[in-house]
Amino acid sequence: MSVIGIYRQLTARRASGRRLRSGVTSRKATLLPAFRLPLANNRVRISFLNMTLNKYLFVWLGIVLATVSTASAEWKEKVLYSFQGGADAGSVPAGGVVFDKQGNLYVATTDGGPPSCAPIGGACGTVYQLSPPAKKGDPWTATLIRMFEGKKSNDASVPTGGPILDGAGNLYGVTGYGGTGDCVLVGVPAGCGTVYELSPPAQKGGAWTETILYSFPTSKQGYLPNGSLVFDSAGNLYGATMFGGGQGTTCDAFYQYCGAVFKLSPPKTKGGQWTEKVLHAFKGGTDGANPNGGLILDSEGRIYGTTSGGGGTSCQGSGCGTVFELKPSFKTGGAWIEEILHRFTGGNDGDHPNGGLVFDAKGALYGTTIIGGPRNAFGTVFRLSPPGRPGRSWTETFLHVFSTCNGSAPCEPNIGVIFDSVGDLYGVGTNFLFRMKPPLRKGDRWSFTTLYMFTGSPDGSGPVGLIFGKTGAVYGPTVGGGASGNGTVFRVAP
Repeated sequence: MSVIGIYRQLTARRASGRRLRSGVTSRKATLLPAFRLPLANNRVRISFLNMTLNKYLFVWLGIVLATVSTASAEWKEKVLYSFQGGADAGSVPAGGVVFDKQGNLYVATTDGGPPSCAPIGGACGTVYQLSPPAKKGDPWTATLIRMFEGKKSNDASVPTGGPILDGAGNLYGVTGYGGTGDCVLVGVPAGCGTVYELSPPAQKGGAWTETILYSFPTSKQGYLPNGSLVFDSAGNLYGATMFGGGQGTTCDAFYQYCGAVFKLSPPKTKGGQWTEKVLHAFKGGTDGANPNGGLILDSEGRIYGTTSGGGGTSCQGSGCGTVFELKPSFKTGGAWIEEILHRFTGGNDGDHPNGGLVFDAKGALYGTTIIGGPRNAFGTVFRLSPPGRPGRSWTETFLHVFSTCNGSAPCEPNIGVIFDSVGDLYGVGTNFLFRMKPPLRKGDRWSFTTLYMFTGSPDGSGPVGLIFGKTGAVYGPTVGGGASGNGTVFRVAP
């Protein structure tokens, strides 16, 4: 799940008090204390930073057997690694995992590692390499390749998205805080966030090398980058910041501005500086607010993504969210052009899209909303189909609506969906992995199957990312569960 997804999941229904699951009457009931600072003899609660403690949010509420359709009994799950937490180990994975060419997995954690980042996030976060066993059935080997040191060392702090890889095996990711920026959170110097690179050692067993490619200097350039980055064919990096950008004033009480989409261009000469450009600063209101990260590019260089808020509709907070497109200018150096493809309206429509998008072969976009849907539902899987003629609107279709959320029924998809090689969609929700198959005849419904229900410690709890392995197995992290309750990396396969 992206940072904004966690943030909105914790707050979206707080005011309504509607029942979520058995024994839980509102999101407020599940919120746990974030870091607290003395301020005028009061203790100030910063809601967003619950993401560093969100491993506790996904406490298992009972062993469940019921599913929307008959679960495939052949799908089995295995915990590849349980995070240990503490000053010398990671805790609470930040997003998805990624494979290298040798079959190693990489994952970042929002928590764990040195406590020098307290009270911003508590600990500074880590990055791990997980190596498969040489002999089938043996355990995977976890190697801690980076412990971030935080703002006090002008280093990165609190990873807020999964890493990506380039062709040379270098890792790239974002942290929500840290760096040399001047952002201050409730009187505490926090930094505005960073984009980092980790380069593998020249010899096996050596240390990885960290480089801060960009440290957001002020909130106008972006504040709290989140979600995974994406490369274009020229080696530029694109990402999103949850806040900052210099536009909008009503998106959050503690963070400035409403978020931005940025581009990082590599230096033209070796050893030079990467250059950042804000491609769009969200204004809130009828515009989007708080982009989720996990952007995608089409073949013409256009950018697509979602915002958790904004859109000018009547949902709680800053709006119900949007799906947007950014088009490059025809003129070199010109401004990018934003188009809102869909404004969610809540109610019978979706509410708060909470992850990235994916294309099909015909150019349609697929994604999820964590709440909303017909008959006051608990989330949707949606498709946006492009118009047949220029100037017309994109068409929204619900492929699945999560109608109940009582502890035994899948609900609240918390990341976007991914396609397999035959066109089936896969996704995760609060404690489940699902698959959707397209209909054989046009106009029929997509079928929905729960492949696996996570049961909490020692199993994982709260999956937040998916990726396919070479054999069709699905891999990802969970923010909770595991042997120590600090999260896991799992494999689910037929």
